[in-house]
Amino acid sequence: MPARDHPPTSTPSELVDALASVLRPLAQLCVARGLPFGEVTEQLKRACVDAARAGEPDAARRVSRISTATGINRREVTRLLAAEPRPVTVRPRSRSVATEVFAHWTTAHEFRDRRGAPRALPRQGPGASFETLARSVTTDVHPRSILDQLVRLGLAELDPKRDRVTLVRDAFVPRGDALRMFGFLGENVGDHFAGAVENVLGDGQRHFEQAVFADELSEESMQQVHALVSAQWRSLVQAMVPELERLIERDRVGAEPTNRRLRIGLYTYEAQTPPRRVSDEPAARRKSRRGKEPRT
Repeated sequence: MPARDHPPTSTPSELVDALASVLRPLAQLCVARGLPFGEVTEQLKRACVDAARAGEPDAARRVSRISTATGINRREVTRLLAAEPRPVTVRPRSRSVATEVFAHWTTAHEFRDRRGAPRALPRQGPGASFETLARSVTTDVHPRSILDQLVRLGLAELDPKRDRVTLVRDAFVPRGDALRMFGFLGENVGDHFAGAVENVLGDGQRHFEQAVFADELSEESMQQVHALVSAQWRSLVQAMVPELERLIERDRVGAEPTNRRLRIGLYTYEAQTPPRRVSDEPAARRKSRRGKEPRT
């Protein structure tokens, strides 16, 4: 069923179950990267105080009401309120020129071949060159600096003999850049989670959030799914990026405030299903298993 069709309210046990599902991968990340439990709880307490403070304009009774709303004792609330306040909403990151050049290279028709794949480009020249590509995005950063950044991130290669630049990856997932990967994690998952929470707390219509899920797939079928998803993502990017660039340019010269930000994502997750004993399944289900369809 669609993710947005959940009941408007949840029982405490359902909320706890949902929280456990969210916290498991977070705990895995913290343990794998050696983040102490004390730091995790500190960040959680700060987040709870920030959330409660956002809805508490009465400064005179703020500590008491935040303590009551969160269950954190008054002394801790006072300590946390005295600290530098953290933004309640996720702030957009500073502009990444490398990201914009990468996106333009994979979507602009003049830099793609007949199959729609990014073309290998001469490093310099007046035509469809990397220099032209970079300057179409910005004139504030030298094209060579942008190229060096893409090469460092493992996204492009430079052939010095032919003086040609080739894009070697079809998605902006920097290799060996842990700081940028942490940034992607926080921003992508943070925005997705924030949208899901706003849907649950509201009418379920604020943000688009849908998923298709299926089980009882073989490893061979999963590889075919990977290829299909990659193709769908390329189609989405090639359709969306030029349109977003057009809208940005239109709004830049318009009279309306440009104070809205947007993130559009596509994700997949796969895992091995736990073994299930045939005797545990109802007879009717055992007979109908071969006719199962993916669910949304």
